[in-house]
Amino acid sequence: MLVSDFDYNLPEELIAQVPADKRDLSRMMVLKRCDKTIHHHIFHDIVDLIDSNSILILNNTRVIPARLYGYKDTGAKIEVFLLKELEPHKWEALVKPSKRVKTGTLIKISDELEVEILSPCEDDGKWNVNLIYEGNIYDVLSRVGNVPLPPYIERKMTTEDFKTLDYERYQTVFAQKEGSVAAPTAGLHFTKEILEALKNKGVEIGYVTLNVGLGTFRPVKCDVVEEHKMDSESFEITKETADLINRAKQAGKKLIAVGTTSVRTLETAYKQFGEIKECRSASTLFIYPPYEFKVVDSLITNFHLPKSTLLMLVSALAGKEFIMNAYKAAIDNKYRFYSYGDCMFID
Repeated sequence: MLVSDFDYNLPEELIAQVPADKRDLSRMMVLKRCDKTIHHHIFHDIVDLIDSNSILILNNTRVIPARLYGYKDTGAKIEVFLLKELEPHKWEALVKPSKRVKTGTLIKISDELEVEILSPCEDDGKWNVNLIYEGNIYDVLSRVGNVPLPPYIERKMTTEDFKTLDYERYQTVFAQKEGSVAAPTAGLHFTKEILEALKNKGVEIGYVTLNVGLGTFRPVKCDVVEEHKMDSESFEITKETADLINRAKQAGKKLIAVGTTSVRTLETAYKQFGEIKECRSASTLFIYPPYEFKVVDSLITNFHLPKSTLLMLVSALAGKEFIMNAYKAAIDNKYRFYSYGDCMFID
């Protein structure tokens, strides 16, 4: 299967640079797989569209302010993008420009944080770094770090208004466990009121945690789909969530995953253990047609980049032709795309 089979042309003006005025006012395209029909809604309609005989699984990871800007003692400006905590003070990171650093280089971020370059990683442009600080690293990052917006959000982060907006809106209202360098964006549309309304309707809600890593930003560079390798991303399923899923499945309830990260967590766990159970593990699962889903029945997800692994995942669930037709309809109807954009409900 060719990566080019998952390409499409997107007008640049449809790439959302800011979120909708309110989370639940995003548009939502509903794809009915039973009859291959497409319907247009506003996200707050989700309460009416989800049947009470369903459970909803969301990713409660929390985005960290992982983008750091600092200087060498020569005055050269350096960007450090934290990717993954390896152990206390030791992180995996991207450093730009990479050619200006070497083992032992010290980068001053602020009076309370410095980054020491330790060694290059074997993997493509990454470095092992030592963070020099006192106290809790996440408290420090909240003061000196920046929200790691995806590269297709191109507005300049020069005003406090934008920074405040992103700190609030590039985070789900149910985010709890810190560790992601990108938001699980399908969850951005939910408000506390919508979650409460779904509960009142009888929909049970559970949470998994998958820390979204660099793979979210990395393009597929090979020509053949099967040759692509996914970055490893850590995940956790609690006993409470595992029990909820197993009870629901035994009762014949529909499982609706919110976001591709929730899908990969659940499908990876089933593949590794043959069941959904309490676990901490890591996923390198690459889902593309004709993958057979073992756990997930339906999906709420944003619109994804051309030739991306995420577009391949939704194509595996809904069928490539149906998805590509839906994307064409989204473009024709001027839906907003990517992280801050609109969403679809594949039912």
